[in-house]
Amino acid sequence: MDKTHQRIGAKSNAHVGSDFEDLAKNHFQKLRIDLERNYFLEVGFELKKSHKFDLGSNDPAVIVECKSHKWTVGGKTPSAKLTAWNEAMFYFYLAPRRYRKIMFVLLDRRKPGGETLLEYYRRTYSHLIPDEVEFFEYDESKEEVTNTYQGPTSHWK
Repeated sequence: MDKTHQRIGAKSNAHVGSDFEDLAKNHFQKLRIDLERNYFLEVGFELKKSHKFDLGSNDPAVIVECKSHKWTVGGKTPSAKLTAWNEAMFYFYLAPRRYRKIMFVLLDRRKPGGETLLEYYRRTYSHLIPDEVEFFEYDESKEEVTNTYQGPTSHWK
């Protein structure tokens, strides 16, 4: 079986994603925000349809998408993975305004001291990021969220 796109050292990419969602859920629990996995919410323009967010809650109204994507082994842009980020932005845009919208991502640098994948995304795709979306960047080496960011044009907090 070809595992070219498999995360090195991981049982499967599905396990990587699931473990990252658990990590995010635990982070929010420490902030006293209790979220459930696989949170369904009606989204859409005029016609509404149920969409599953990675994490969410009705009270407080919060939805979270988790992305543990990395640069390719050769340091190239993971274009297909960033398409999933764009899709998340679209669903955040369609979600009811009362919901706090959070994208929880893995901090990954192209090279030591270089641009993170989130910094690249923000620079390249800012025109697709709704103003109300917050980004939490998780640093595996420190086991903590080290950067937060709101919307397409504001500064890092």
